[in-house]
Amino acid sequence: MLQVTLPDASIRQYAKSITVLEVAADIGAGLAKATLAGQVNGRLVDASYLIDSDVSLRIITEKDAEGLEVIRHSCAHLMAQAVKQLFPSAQVTIGPVIENGFYYDFAFERTFTPDDLAAIEQKMYDLAEQDLQVCRSVKSRDEAVTFFRNIGEEYKAQIIESIPVAEQLSLYQQGDFIDLCRGPHVPSIGKLKAFKLTKLAGAYWRGDSRNEMLQRIYGTAWPDKKQLRQYLNRLEEAEKRDHRKIARKLELLHFQEEAPGMVFWHPRGWTIYRVIETYIREKLVVHGYQEIRTPQVIDRVLWEKSGHMSKFADGMFMTSSENREYAIKPMNCPAHIQVFNQGLKSYRDLPLRLAEFGSCHRNEQSGALHGLMRVRGFTQDDAHIFCTEEQIQNEVSAFMQLLFAVYTDFGFDEVLVKLSTRPAQRVGSDEIWDKAEKSLQLALENSGLQWMLQPGEGAFYGPKIEFSLKDCIGRIWQCGTIQVDFSMPERLGATYIDDNSQKRVPVMLHRAILGSMERFIGILIENYAGAFPAWLAPTQAIIATITGNQTEYAKIIAETLKNQGLRVECDLRNETIGLKIREHAMQRIPYQLIVGAKEVETNTVAVRTRDGVDLGSLSIESFIQRLQHDIACRGRTNLEE
Repeated sequence: MLQVTLPDASIRQYAKSITVLEVAADIGAGLAKATLAGQVNGRLVDASYLIDSDVSLRIITEKDAEGLEVIRHSCAHLMAQAVKQLFPSAQVTIGPVIENGFYYDFAFERTFTPDDLAAIEQKMYDLAEQDLQVCRSVKSRDEAVTFFRNIGEEYKAQIIESIPVAEQLSLYQQGDFIDLCRGPHVPSIGKLKAFKLTKLAGAYWRGDSRNEMLQRIYGTAWPDKKQLRQYLNRLEEAEKRDHRKIARKLELLHFQEEAPGMVFWHPRGWTIYRVIETYIREKLVVHGYQEIRTPQVIDRVLWEKSGHMSKFADGMFMTSSENREYAIKPMNCPAHIQVFNQGLKSYRDLPLRLAEFGSCHRNEQSGALHGLMRVRGFTQDDAHIFCTEEQIQNEVSAFMQLLFAVYTDFGFDEVLVKLSTRPAQRVGSDEIWDKAEKSLQLALENSGLQWMLQPGEGAFYGPKIEFSLKDCIGRIWQCGTIQVDFSMPERLGATYIDDNSQKRVPVMLHRAILGSMERFIGILIENYAGAFPAWLAPTQAIIATITGNQTEYAKIIAETLKNQGLRVECDLRNETIGLKIREHAMQRIPYQLIVGAKEVETNTVAVRTRDGVDLGSLSIESFIQRLQHDIACRGRTNLEE
């Protein structure tokens, strides 16, 4: 008898081998109908997987995150099948799952059109209605190469040729279509009920610009039509919130071809930048950080010692002078160790927290650039904490408290936490990695936070905790991080004297809260759709005159507000007050102060909020108190509450 242990610890016994789907049917017909795949001893498998020994089993349905991934992976194959039926000469290449969907790259003699996209999507639904069974088979590498070459799929054959000879490959077939894939897939394509093809793009074969250009079709897939509609609505809302459009409209910043991936900050955008920088700087002082500044251009020898040159050479801008080669720094950590190394350090000096608004440059591919979200020149709110092993727990805990307080002030109350462990390519011994990973896991367990494990996603020098924000329309943005590094300080000669007068290598904690200033501002623009809370708004109030007779009064009010540290502008144009109100509402300024003859006479201002609420006449002192309250509350507390 073989035993199958279920997630609730119950055990089912069977006299012979049994498939995952048959176990689901034994539990209940409803579960069998909902089954998409299984998880056997922690490994995802097809519903047809044959269990022939004692195992732990979890049935995967559309309610599971893994189930959604199976749906999306299967939809990529369904799309490729539809393309092949409509355009038989098209060649398939790769089709992975991505965030919120999937894509597939095709080689085809002409450019796909939006009409083609609509036809492919309709064909996908037609095929899904046929509910074709999905069958898995296994071939050797050489058999698979021969098979795909014989059916004219040269790109697929090239992919397989790069796989080790001894490896057995799984193929999945549905009707007349067969493709290489690790799986798992849905049992039949009738399980695919809610999907949409979203866009076309170009993509180089194997991601190399020296290779031919392929055509990439993106799609999204969800368990049901309701979730698909919700996602498409979020896409529509995200399009309205595109930070590039809003930044142009609000005159915050711009980009141009002469400096790809670099930001031209305008006065209003730079005001937001400086407000955030000042806010973070004040937090750093309170939490015991010392701010430093390190060079932009550093000899490549340092980057070789740190290990960055071997890992990130393609992403580094290089320059030379007087027969020496330099890198424009892509990150700050090696430079911070140089500051630590100046002068003898004692255990009494630790923890030493060094912070920098570090200007960095990375040679991102032009096709990957995306407004503020992916740039070549950026500033990190970076800091490195040099400490002993015994101090790691306290430092990580203190950092998390700081990070959550900052995120709350910016209006982000939902934060996802993930622990990323050792990648395949890394520096340092397994013993060091064991210590580093254990220290972060212990800090998370002591924090009481919910967190997820991301195996293999750590940095090459150490594991990390990642902090991701959820914005107002449900999108996830990874921003903050803290990483434990036992290796780089040793590689770069960092030491301190311990309480036994012995030299020791400090532990280095890499940490950032916002990530990059540029990207974080892009996130804020989209989260608030440009309607920033008062403390962040580049202009907090606009004073608009009804006629020219109020010009001097408006100037006096502006001066009074500015003397209180408030950001105020005057609109003294010879235009109607209705036009002024509409224009400033479009600029999303928190408050409009309207002044006419009555306001001059009573020494008041007529106050309108950004949302069009008329607050009536207020004294200057009352308005200052209101705005200062808004600023102090970071926009999280309404006065009316």
